[in-house]
Amino acid sequence: MEGTAGMRLGFQSLNSRFPANGVPYPDFVLVRLLFEATRDAGLWNLHWTITNRQPTSANIWQQWQAVRNPSYTTPTATAECDELSALFGFLARSLGIRGIGLFYPYPNHTVAVWELRPAARPAIRIVVPTTQIFLAETDFFGTKTFDPWRQRVIYEYTRRDVPTSFAIPRPLLSFFLGQAERYSGATDATLQQLRYLRESVFLRRVTPERAAIQALDRSRTIALAGSPPEDVAAFTGFAQEMRVASSIR
Repeated sequence: MEGTAGMRLGFQSLNSRFPANGVPYPDFVLVRLLFEATRDAGLWNLHWTITNRQPTSANIWQQWQAVRNPSYTTPTATAECDELSALFGFLARSLGIRGIGLFYPYPNHTVAVWELRPAARPAIRIVVPTTQIFLAETDFFGTKTFDPWRQRVIYEYTRRDVPTSFAIPRPLLSFFLGQAERYSGATDATLQQLRYLRESVFLRRVTPERAAIQALDRSRTIALAGSPPEDVAAFTGFAQEMRVASSIR
């Protein structure tokens, strides 16, 4: 994914908002990929709901263990904002990324923060909005709508939510890898629009058929505007998924 337009443009955007952040590009690629995968209505079809569970990802893994036939139009697991943030932090640390912890912009809300400490420079905190709660469609990875410095300390998420021997069903693993490959090279704006479309399908605000039409319309518009091919492919791929799901139903 390192050579895709979405990753390169996302990295440029991050550097413009956080100058001299010192993030190695491969680390950024991993973090952005995990963010898009684990966020509410993201690539892995997680969905936010109130659960009142502890701020860990343990229950998400338990739900995943029972998924044998993942669908494009239904969640693979449901979780609250702190559980989604914990999942992101756990996976990032598992891949060697340090400095990711939970941030509470409000007493009843949680997102993740990536804290970087460049040598001989002030620390940087990058908000990773694992849900869009209290945020607008224009709030992406690194949004400044929430001020992460309002929380005195960002404690790194170090809990081991599942053992390294844990295995999820092979069909679900294939689904996860396929979604990451299909979408993660698209730009922030495209992935955000697809997130809202996917959420609308989850909530039954639109049918899969209608979501497919909207995605195809968008793919034609951005193709004429000269958008990156990864964006066009993401919208057309989403439309295909929605039509596959509709035919199965």
